Amino acid sequence: MRSIKGFLAGTSDSGYETTLTLTLWKKKKQLLLTLLAALLLIAAVIGVVTGVKSRNNNSKAASIHQVSTAHAIVKSSCSSTLYPDLCFSTLANIPELAKSVTSQKDVIILSLNRTTIDVQSNNLGIKKLLARRKAFTERQKTALNDCLETIVETLYNLHQAVKDLEEYPSKKSLTEHADDLKTLVSAAMTYQETCLDGFSHDKADRLVRNGLQKGQVLVEKLCSNALAMIKNLTDADMANEMELAGGRKLKELDENESGWPEWLSAGDRRLLQSSTVTPDVVVAADGSGNFRSVSEAVAAAPQRSSRRYVIRIKAGVYRENVEVPSNKPNIMFVGDGRINTIITASLNVVDGSTTFRSATVAAVGESFLARDITFQNAAGPSKHQAVAIRVGSDLSAFYRCGMIAYQDTLYVHTNRQFYANCYIAGTIDFIFGNGAASFQHCDIRARRPNPGQKNMVTAQGRTDPNQNTGIVIQKCNIDATSDLRPVLSDFPTYLGRPWKEYSRTVVMQSTVTDVINPAGWYEWDGNFALDTLFYGEYRNTGAGADTSRRVTWRGFKVITSASEAEAYTPGRFIDGGNWLPSTGFPYSLGL
Repeated sequence: MRSIKGFLAGTSDSGYETTLTLTLWKKKKQLLLTLLAALLLIAAVIGVVTGVKSRNNNSKAASIHQVSTAHAIVKSSCSSTLYPDLCFSTLANIPELAKSVTSQKDVIILSLNRTTIDVQSNNLGIKKLLARRKAFTERQKTALNDCLETIVETLYNLHQAVKDLEEYPSKKSLTEHADDLKTLVSAAMTYQETCLDGFSHDKADRLVRNGLQKGQVLVEKLCSNALAMIKNLTDADMANEMELAGGRKLKELDENESGWPEWLSAGDRRLLQSSTVTPDVVVAADGSGNFRSVSEAVAAAPQRSSRRYVIRIKAGVYRENVEVPSNKPNIMFVGDGRINTIITASLNVVDGSTTFRSATVAAVGESFLARDITFQNAAGPSKHQAVAIRVGSDLSAFYRCGMIAYQDTLYVHTNRQFYANCYIAGTIDFIFGNGAASFQHCDIRARRPNPGQKNMVTAQGRTDPNQNTGIVIQKCNIDATSDLRPVLSDFPTYLGRPWKEYSRTVVMQSTVTDVINPAGWYEWDGNFALDTLFYGEYRNTGAGADTSRRVTWRGFKVITSASEAEAYTPGRFIDGGNWLPSTGFPYSLGL
């Protein structure tokens, strides 16, 4: 065997170097390829990471932009409200805000849905209070139940307003949309006031009121914000539509034109046009009809029916309290004449009722009609608030009816109402409430109150300048009953006083006798509401119509412009052209 030295000596130097060089080059090439692959992999990873980060950043930026845009729309929409900070803070942090809001309409829908949550919270709180029944008086328990009823109505109205907005503006005319939406939300606000008003009769009641006030006031403010945004939206859209029409007014139903809603069947049209109405059931105290009481007949009426259901009430005196609930629309009472058919009861505040619950008849179901019948509360002048009829029925109308009581005779609670050729008598605030109520050709009589009392024809309850509510007395007669006439000087009578801050009442084209004090209107409590109310008089006649000695309040006005007065006619004020023809009752849409 060779030694290493010999082996080395027998090997060529150049061959060895060549082999060594090739080996080293191969290793370097392999290393370079490995490094290059690693660099490419790193670059790819960096690219992926950068791309993901870029997409994430872009998505995040888009999301921030979307939220920012939604906030800007909310802030702009809220700027038209009475409580803009509450409006924005209520909506700004809602999780679905960015996805839900692209327009002012979206903001209003979101606001109404958010308000519903607070209404449901109030509902839960009141139910918890009612679970402690022994802690409350009978009237307080009644008032809490009144609150539950108004909460149900509030939830319904908010739901309907959302539904109407989702269809806006294509489902019906802009005018109809606007009037319907404002009516729904105006009534929702009034329901909160009604709940609290039930705890106003004594000190103990007011303590309960204080516990409820925060929640009810919050809902009322949220509704106020939604109402302001609705008015802003619809006013702008109607102005744009008018501009597109070349400045011409949108078509309105002419005073002499007879129009019928599309949903009204031909049979119902004939029924309402006829001077005699074929009844579905007959009420007769002597047992000759289908029922002996009006309440039984109402209970038998179908729920949620779109067909007119006529209850004929034969001559007689019916001593009962009657409620036409919200789930029973399109009911009509037909009596045998105002003098002959009388529904009477005597619930009152002194004996433990609330004003709301004292009504002899409560008409809540939509499109309630009544004719040739009298509604009476016989409690007397010493029993304070005692309502003959409470009306919360939207699109309701009364013809040749009587409403007779003392304090708080006719509670025009909420929604759109019309009274034609009716007789209304009472003492203090005997036409009151916060509906949009029009009276035509009615005989309105102040009667003799208790010693030391004053008569107030109206006490209107508008709480917000955007509510489309008020009392309008047009082409009526305002006078005294026979028992008051001989002692007029002992019992001053006024056209009205402001129950709430934005109280609105207009008396126009009416005969006003000397029963009305020359000052015309009276304070509620010092200077309360004197600058914010609106009381107007237009072209009245008679000894009590002279406006030269009227109050000098900022909110009182003698209307001299026919175009201004036109705003308070049934055609404009209660959108009468769209529903009064379906009643079959006489009406005038204009001046």
